[in-house]
Parts: sequence; C-alpha cells; structure tokens
Amino acid sequence: MRERTLERVRKLLAKAERTDNEHERATFLAAASALMAKYGIDTLPPPGTRQTPGDRIVTLPAPWAREKARLVSLVAQAVRCRPLLIGRGDGGQRVHVFGFAADLERADVLATSLLLQMASGLARVRPPGELAAARAYRRSWLLGFTDEVYRLLREAESRAATEAEAAGAGTALVLADRRAEVDMAVAARYPRIRMSVPTTSGTGYRAGVLAGRHADLGRTGMPTATARELPR
Repeated sequence: MRERTLERVRKLLAKAERTDNEHERATFLAAASALMAKYGIDTLPPPGTRQTPGDRIVTLPAPWAREKARLVSLVAQAVRCRPLLIGRGDGGQRVHVFGFAADLERADVLATSLLLQMASGLARVRPPGELAAARAYRRSWLLGFTDEVYRLLREAESRAATEAEAAGAGTALVLADRRAEVDMAVAARYPRIRMSVPTTSGTGYRAGVLAGRHADLGRTGMPTATARELPR
C-alpha cells in the first residue's frame, strides 16, 4: 500500500509538470501533497510500538545559505521532524534534523525538490530598483516562498492526521508519543536552544508566497549534485 501511494504521488506530479494550466497544476499538486501526508500516517507503527528517532546534518552552501537552511528547517518541521540551525560549517549553513526514519525520508525528498524549485523560481524573478534593493527583494521572495510551502505542507499533514484519528486509529496518541521521543533526543544533544525569527525589508515576499503556492510538493529522485545555485 505504501509503494502504491508513492506511485500515485509520482503520477500526479508528472501531470502537474506537464500542464500549462495553473488551475490544473494547483489541483494536481494539492492531491500529491495530500497523498504524501497520508504516506506519513501510513508509516506510523501501531500504538505501543517503540522506535528510536534518528538524526542527520544537512549543509546548505552559499549563496543564500541561511535562506536555504530555513526552507530545509521548515519543511522538516512540517513533516514532524525537529530541525535546529547549528550555524556555519563544512562550507555552508548547517541544519541538524531529528526525527523518525520515515519522516526524515519525507523531509529529505521534499526539501531536495523544493530547493531546486526555489532556485528555478528565483532565477525568473526580476526585482525592481538598484542592487541593494534587488537583493532585499530576492531575500523577501525566498522567505515568502518558504512560508507558503510550510503552510501548505502543514495543512496537508493536519488533514491526514485528523482523518486517521476520526477513523479510530489512535493517531493522536502515537504522534504525541513520537513528538516527545524526538524532543528528548534533541534535548539530550542540545540542552540549551535559542530561538530566532527572520526579518525582511524587501518587497518580494508576496511574489514568493504566490510561487510557493504552486510548488511541486513531492518530486523524487533529484540528486543533490544537480541542484542549481540561487542567484545572488
């Protein structure tokens, strides 16, 4: 059943990529993101089953390394992982992501695809004004794109969990237990965590939101080596 769900996701995304009709594309992508969320629910173990969270460190290179790291972090958070921005290292910004295996896999698939889409979308942006204003516009576009993708993923995840709970699957209890397990794993590694919120002075935020609204939320099989760099 899990492989059948993923195959349906791939077919929906293929249709979304082929159409030039924005309404059709949005419909296909909404269905694909819903199925990806359902896949996340289907991989949950029965209540009472004990699993151990894992973790991985993702390094995002310049340019726009911090904005890329924010996208990776919010995508991971949307699919029930716990990300922490741990700063510069290995040639870029690093994000340490904690979560269970299936959710780490979903976060990886989604983030890899969305980083490519974000780069492609930003390459088409034509910001107004001088160089400083253009950079601020691009940064605000990136933040808008990321926030909208996060919102769409969270909505899909919430619907899938609500539907499973209504069917009597005990999903809420399982998810609560898994959140606690992940939080304990994070606390054991990072006992002191500082929160930060990004700010923006550019005017491209709304355009980024609109681009994120039509993002492909589940393309698979994109190797990191083929990722395009974001324009400076």
